[in-house]
Amino acid sequence: MTEPIIGIRDLRKTFRSGEVDVHALRGVDLAVERGEFLAVVGPSGSGKSTLFHILGGLTPPTSGTVLIDGQDLMKMSDSDRTRLRKTSVGFVFQKYNLLPTLTVGDNIEIARDIAHRKGPFDQQFREVLDVLGIANKLDRKPRQLSGGEQQRVAIARSIVNHPAILLADEPTGNLDTENSTAVLDLLRDLNRRLGQTILMITHNPEAAAFADRIVHMRDGQLHAS
Repeated sequence: MTEPIIGIRDLRKTFRSGEVDVHALRGVDLAVERGEFLAVVGPSGSGKSTLFHILGGLTPPTSGTVLIDGQDLMKMSDSDRTRLRKTSVGFVFQKYNLLPTLTVGDNIEIARDIAHRKGPFDQQFREVLDVLGIANKLDRKPRQLSGGEQQRVAIARSIVNHPAILLADEPTGNLDTENSTAVLDLLRDLNRRLGQTILMITHNPEAAAFADRIVHMRDGQLHAS
């Protein structure tokens, strides 16, 4: 039996706010299989964003075990976590975070430059651009695209280096219903077409329904559906 691509045991995160300890995560256990599309659903303040940032190596946990694609985050240095973000984990956020002065193609190329990867796009990624419907928009600036198209560019940028895991944080939060559905369909298609492991956090049960599995977060703990 293969090891989960994400393995979490007794994960805890405590923040200090003035003289008060805030327990954002209270003993989280989670296993995500390779190729799975998992949605973590919870309201604001439930701890899901803290979980997202820990899994992406953006903030360290207080205690517990976190294995990402066989790598132990607790044993990593800052430079190791930076390398993890460059090579193993892709991010899609609610805000597209595209640079307005650059073309679509250049916005995607930035992710490759950061990972020190050069050369033309490989055939698999060119097929992804077709699936995302932006293969003919690489010379355009973000302001020439709709919100849905900008989010598709953000998705392309997040997977151009073929990360083992794609972390999506409220990826449809800034989109209308039609574009939200289109983006969620695309994520599901990438999951099924490429076997891309996706962990999406959302407050929206309708968005979560596109995933293979849903877990709920409340008060810093996970609960199965």
